[in-house]
Amino acid sequence: MAHAKNHDYHILTPSSWPLLGSIAGFVMLLGAVLWMHGVTPFVFLGGLVAVLYVMFAWWSEVVHESSIGDHTNVVRIGLRYGFILFIMSEVMFFAAWFWSFFKQALYPMNEFPGSEYVPAEFIPVDAFHLPLINTLVLLLSGCAVTWAHHALVHENNRRDLVTGLAISIALGALFTGLQAYEYYELLVHDDWTFGGDLFFSSFFMATGFHGFHVLIGTIFLTVCLIRAIRGHFTPEHHVGFEAAAWYWHFVDVVWLFLFFAVYMWGI
Repeated sequence: MAHAKNHDYHILTPSSWPLLGSIAGFVMLLGAVLWMHGVTPFVFLGGLVAVLYVMFAWWSEVVHESSIGDHTNVVRIGLRYGFILFIMSEVMFFAAWFWSFFKQALYPMNEFPGSEYVPAEFIPVDAFHLPLINTLVLLLSGCAVTWAHHALVHENNRRDLVTGLAISIALGALFTGLQAYEYYELLVHDDWTFGGDLFFSSFFMATGFHGFHVLIGTIFLTVCLIRAIRGHFTPEHHVGFEAAAWYWHFVDVVWLFLFFAVYMWGI
């Protein structure tokens, strides 16, 4: 039940989640270092489980705060600005990988052993085969999200909202599956490697991190689908779904840059 407020701001109650999230993140980072040095993977896995638990519990509280009226118009504006800044940080994250890719492509460092950008045994990828199919799949998924958003905001049509989200999630999962298949073909049949060469490193870091973002976005949309089925969103109150749609369109745009730069121009 929503409660009455005499101001437009959200005064947060004391919470242990920031501290627990910091501890869980530190354990996961420490575990990753131990795993990379061949000690044990279980510290990392334990930290990962702890991080996921904190994320689930903390965001569940945020959803509850929205349902009881804590997310006023002013609060929703702040949430939108915060998420826009997060997406801007993600833009700079991918800018680093594009910078590395273009630098090594235009000005390869050949003076050191093992630093050849494109090795002699390099087998190029046909951009108009699986990469083009994946591009169409991801763009269609973005169209489905836009349809779902239009159905909610302009028509208050919950059936189309749920249908659009379900289609978008299915296409996102299909993209992940096709990319996994592409990686399998490159690594097993075309003798590509994850490391050992600047080209392979740039390619897998750029496309792999994008694939990781697709996975995160698919989970984000799945949470929105569950909330939509439960009737959480209204045409006026849907910041969570709006953030998911922005994130998904960001993933679309990054993939278009990757497709044209990496697949069509780079290889």
